[in-house]
Amino acid sequence: MTKSLLVVRHAKSDWKVDVSDFDRPLNHRGFEDAPKMAKNILKKGVIINQIISSPAIRAFSTAKLIAENWDFDVKKIVLNQEIYEASVQTLLKIVNEIDSKINSVALFGHNSGITDFVNYLSNAEIANIPTCGAVLISFPFDDWKMISKNTGELLFFDYPKNIED
Repeated sequence: MTKSLLVVRHAKSDWKVDVSDFDRPLNHRGFEDAPKMAKNILKKGVIINQIISSPAIRAFSTAKLIAENWDFDVKKIVLNQEIYEASVQTLLKIVNEIDSKINSVALFGHNSGITDFVNYLSNAEIANIPTCGAVLISFPFDDWKMISKNTGELLFFDYPKNIED
């Protein structure tokens, strides 16, 4: 059984709100883009068994909006503090620790870490995953522990501005 990892950058956040970076909410466009991306990902036939998200407000809000559009139980979203400001090695550790019974995971996080992580896993050359951008990577393994540098195949990379309304 192969494993698939959907890496999603949080949707557009609101810089006008005077809060800490961690507590920054989504802006109007972020609230519009997340459901649009969710529907687009569903159209591609992607089925997700688990969602893991940074607990930062903008990432968790994006994960919840997308989960709702997938009929995924929002209460089952796993929050992982390490995703916030994570390095490639930290993100790899998180992925390597996923239960091997789970075959498909969506990971919601932040740049620059997730763009670097996608390039590391798949040998892609993506300069920047835009806000609410999503990358699906497939791995020919039965166990998440096997995932490492250049072991994944990039299946798609999409983002809101690339989707027809």
